Amino acid sequence: MRYNVNVPFAVIGGSQAYTLLQKGYIQGKRIGEIQTPFGDSQPIYHISNPQYEMLFLSRHGEKGYSLTAPFINYRANIYALKELGVKHIVSWSGPGAINKAYKIGEFVIIDDVVDETHSREFTFYKNRGIGFTRQFPVFCPILRKCIVESLNILHINFSGRGTYVCTQGPRLETPAEIRKYKSFGCDLVGMTLVPEVFLAKELELCYASICYVTNYAEGVVDKPFKAGELFEGLSDDADRKAVEDAVTQFPSIIINIAKYLKRQRIICQCQSSMERYKKRGDIEDDWHDWIKNT
Repeated sequence: MRYNVNVPFAVIGGSQAYTLLQKGYIQGKRIGEIQTPFGDSQPIYHISNPQYEMLFLSRHGEKGYSLTAPFINYRANIYALKELGVKHIVSWSGPGAINKAYKIGEFVIIDDVVDETHSREFTFYKNRGIGFTRQFPVFCPILRKCIVESLNILHINFSGRGTYVCTQGPRLETPAEIRKYKSFGCDLVGMTLVPEVFLAKELELCYASICYVTNYAEGVVDKPFKAGELFEGLSDDADRKAVEDAVTQFPSIIINIAKYLKRQRIICQCQSSMERYKKRGDIEDDWHDWIKNT
């Protein structure tokens, strides 16, 4: 099915995105789920204004945290956004901090990823001889610059770099695993950006992510077990307040990014990730044909 929508910018909302939808902080026309060869996407919203336009997708669901990271249909979500004309995706994620230099609630514009996931559908090109996409840089440098400038306009403090390790979930990590990831040079640990970032590159989409620190990872600080609380005590009341304050800034952040992108003509290497396969004759210009029979 083809859809009569052509919007070049999309936001994939992470944790608490559904709360912003429910409270009306993010409003738009509900397009709904998009049918794809990989199943239905999460519901998509079209947000339109004379100054900006974007699509919005809540990664974990629209009415609550209904889907944990390992079970998200990443392929359907990315395919659906491409189908609706998207060229640039900004996502958000709420990882834990391995690096104690970060504060709870702090924004981090990550620049690298370590993949520790398994058993996820991680490519559009199963059983094909294509898809050897280079991962340097992992995140679109033009979009990262756009995020940085938007945060500066809003006078929001942030860290401009960090390495994110993506684990399988839904369980949290053991102290020994966190020590291992620290030895890898990882700063943050989360569960959602893989394979999302890699799938976007396979469809020649620009992709960048804004992280906000939700807690310190297991063993980084001494936190006793507390039954019935968020992460069983890894987050306290002050942490939750800092995270809530960060999340409430996302509507302003994504609006500023959308305004910036409307004024810019983005040309970068992300848009030619599959160029050598076109030159070789393996694929044509119509991206729908790239993933037939997979």
